[in-house]
Amino acid sequence: MISISHKAKQFGVFIIKLLIVIAAFYFIYHELANNSQLDWNKFLVLYRKNQSVAGISFLLFLSFCNRYFEILKWQNLAQEVKVISKLEATKQVLAALTLGVFTPVGVGEYVGKALYFDKKDTKKIVFLNLLCNGIQVFVTGVFGLIGMLVLGYYYWSALLILSCFLVLLISFFTKRILIQGHSIENFISRINAIPKKIHHNNILLGLARYLVFSHQYYFLFVAFDVNLPYVNLMASITTVYLLASIIPSFQFLDFALKGSLAVYFFGELGVNQWITVFVTTLMWFLNIVLPVIIGSYYVLIFKLKSVKL
Repeated sequence: MISISHKAKQFGVFIIKLLIVIAAFYFIYHELANNSQLDWNKFLVLYRKNQSVAGISFLLFLSFCNRYFEILKWQNLAQEVKVISKLEATKQVLAALTLGVFTPVGVGEYVGKALYFDKKDTKKIVFLNLLCNGIQVFVTGVFGLIGMLVLGYYYWSALLILSCFLVLLISFFTKRILIQGHSIENFISRINAIPKKIHHNNILLGLARYLVFSHQYYFLFVAFDVNLPYVNLMASITTVYLLASIIPSFQFLDFALKGSLAVYFFGELGVNQWITVFVTTLMWFLNIVLPVIIGSYYVLIFKLKSVKL
């Protein structure tokens, strides 16, 4: 068996971490540089007209709250394996976000968090991260369906509700069927084994996070002089998030996916296409790009001793 020296392992891990960071920044650059719908001159004109230190600070504060609630969610769930500080939860969430930004359906996020724990806890960490993301999808679904009903998409709303009902019905009748040693019944048992307090906190933090980033979207439209009734604008926002959440994609393609959906739904309300594109781009920049920049630092300082080789 060939033995690899500790220094060689360190160098190899450093190269991997560096490639991850370079890949993350490449995808960010690619999205900004190759979007023909972005007219920066229009953006600068409107920015100079409406620029406000207080407004910018408020939007940045909402981005902080969005990610902070996600950090609290993970800290709350991770205590099932071991108690971690807010700083440690911050490292794990932001580093995992950086790994997940260019992987299908954010798979890298699950791997990234697991690397911070013992190898024996990998399956449990993946399960807990599934609960962390799952509650966000659930909240998005509830508000999204309400939004679709408000906008008058009754047929599509009914179709989604029927689809959810059928999935639950099929799950009930197949709950004991084993697939690679796992079943729906086992999955439900694992959920029930977690203390109710942790579930309650997960739900409340997921709800708080959703309200923060959906309203950040709303305030960005207001900043771009979009004067539409609150209910209609929020209904379109929740609908866009719902549809984007049920279409599997790469994290970096999520930007384009939300953009195309937003152009359609906000276009129905009479919002100019370029404003919609810029608002969506700014949401992506504030809530993905900025955290990834910080997360890249945590990826680079990740210690070799934490890796189970």
